[in-house]
Amino acid sequence: MRVVVTGATGSAGTSVVRALAADRMVTDVLGVARRLPDVRIPGVRWAEADIDPGRAGLVDLFAGADAVVHLAWKFQPTHDPVATWRTNVLGSIRVFEACAEAGVSVLVHASSVGAYSPGPADGRPVDESWPTHGWPGAAYTREKAYLERYLDGFQLAHPDIRVVRMRPAFLFKEESASEQRRIFAGPLLPWRLIRPGLLPALPAVSGLRFQALHTDDAAEAYRAAVVQPVRGPFNLVADPVLDTAAIAAILNTRTVPLPAAAARAALAAAWRMHLVPAAPGLLDAVLRLPLLDAGRARDELDWVPSSTATQAVAAFFEGLHQGLGADTPPLAGAGAGAGRDSSAGGAP
Repeated sequence: MRVVVTGATGSAGTSVVRALAADRMVTDVLGVARRLPDVRIPGVRWAEADIDPGRAGLVDLFAGADAVVHLAWKFQPTHDPVATWRTNVLGSIRVFEACAEAGVSVLVHASSVGAYSPGPADGRPVDESWPTHGWPGAAYTREKAYLERYLDGFQLAHPDIRVVRMRPAFLFKEESASEQRRIFAGPLLPWRLIRPGLLPALPAVSGLRFQALHTDDAAEAYRAAVVQPVRGPFNLVADPVLDTAAIAAILNTRTVPLPAAAARAALAAAWRMHLVPAAPGLLDAVLRLPLLDAGRARDELDWVPSSTATQAVAAFFEGLHQGLGADTPPLAGAGAGAGRDSSAGGAP
């Protein structure tokens, strides 16, 4: 199989191209990114391209490919939702339609837990049939939900294309730490203190709980979805469900209760002053995310995470403390002056 991966130099992309290149059924992997990386991965070729509307055509890049894995995503600027909509929604639609025009038979799209509507009141995990209308107050969740609706119609118009939608929880790995710090926390985060025993206390935001997954485990699910004859959505999560107490245990620190309303007010003030890049609407969305059941991925992809959610977050914290990154523009380590654009996978 010949596979093209958009957003190949980001957190998820670097793991996905490695997983695909290691699969004997995959004969060629073309990684597409806005800026070419310095890193060399055996079995992976690189191409420079932009998915934004009005840029050079994608059809020629996709010609002859058996599958396209679409990971490209822009998280910033959060103060300009039109800019992110242009790339994330209009650019993604451009990728989908280019697949159809180029005769690609498999499209694997990086959706997200963020595409889901708020979870049930009883907190039970949901499967892939849960509504995907997102949370209207956050650009990220609006964009992910809109693309779910577009793919509904795309599948009807192109029944010959095998469309797979991956809906992972929060993705973490050591090499993504510097990128995710830039995207969500900004320069004020005391990242050198993010190590067991160094942080004095951790705010315990009321109602906050989430699921996580090591990015390399997510990549294995993407690889399986490319080479196996599956269709439709797949939830991707690892156990256990995490809350602030679990994070505090990883960091060997205590928690300080913080009402969700106070946390949102502080985040909103910092965001308005451009002190942090994460918009307050994203916190609203995270507090309402459903817990996911990954039974379908286990059954149909024969997929089992090799790392627990706790181990994935611990790896991220270690990378954060050390300022780790990778030799690609989005993943450049702390102090490298990397830009704020990113590929999908570091977020819900």
